[in-house]
Amino acid sequence: MIQTGEIYGKQTANKFVMYHVLKVSKQLITLQNIDNPLSLFETTEQKLASLGYIRVSQTPYIDLSPATTKHKKAAKKPTRCPLTLDFLEERADSERPAPIMPDLFSA
Repeated sequence: MIQTGEIYGKQTANKFVMYHVLKVSKQLITLQNIDNPLSLFETTEQKLASLGYIRVSQTPYIDLSPATTKHKKAAKKPTRCPLTLDFLEERADSERPAPIMPDLFSA
């Protein structure tokens, strides 16, 4: 089951792209590209799995860099401090997760 705050990734031709799960409804999942916050798309859990997306992290990614726009948008407050170190993930919530690269070359 996919939950809000999880991070999914997909290997493209030249890089590993990660997406933050923004919203989960009964049928649709809204994903946001971590590197490009304006890039949003909706899909289903079945399509996400069939297109090769893998779960990278269950810990939320909270971007602490200052916004470059003049308009302040209402941001949902994190449920815990973004600097909290998750010893299982070996990173703080505000640190970008390391991509999990599947071993494609093993026999």
